[in-house]
Amino acid sequence: GTVTAGNSSDLNDGAAAVVLCSNRIAKLKQLMPLAKVIAWTQTGIDPLVMGLAPIKTIQEVLRKANWSIDSVDLFELNEAYAAQSIAIIQELRIDPEKVNVNGGAIALGHPIGASGARILVTLIHTLKRTGLKRGCAALCVGGGMGLAICVEAC
Repeated sequence: GTVTAGNSSDLNDGAAAVVLCSNRIAKLKQLMPLAKVIAWTQTGIDPLVMGLAPIKTIQEVLRKANWSIDSVDLFELNEAYAAQSIAIIQELRIDPEKVNVNGGAIALGHPIGASGARILVTLIHTLKRTGLKRGCAALCVGGGMGLAICVEAC
């Protein structure tokens, strides 16, 4: 499709924070975890099609987690462009009802530098709020990189 201002995410200010620690430290500090990291990965593809990097990355992180597409309750994809998210959903045959259930970056914004943390925080809080268990967050990065993480709500 054609990429326009109407189907692309805006550049926004924003912030998100993720606190990551071991179970031992969480117990020592009496912290109540929101989620557990099951697997994560990064991959690279041809920079000319960098928006498609999450396809390869999601396949790899699900393999590492020993999960299937259908076993994931929610997906949070950084939606830099509507066409990008549609391509990922179609290629991986993800149920669209499981993707960006609060809206993606076109609706919520794309705070460059904080987008990865933003989508992970959104995913974890949505899992907790809905009582669902498994989530996968993924994004493309300029230069052809893709990042993905699988988490389980605690």
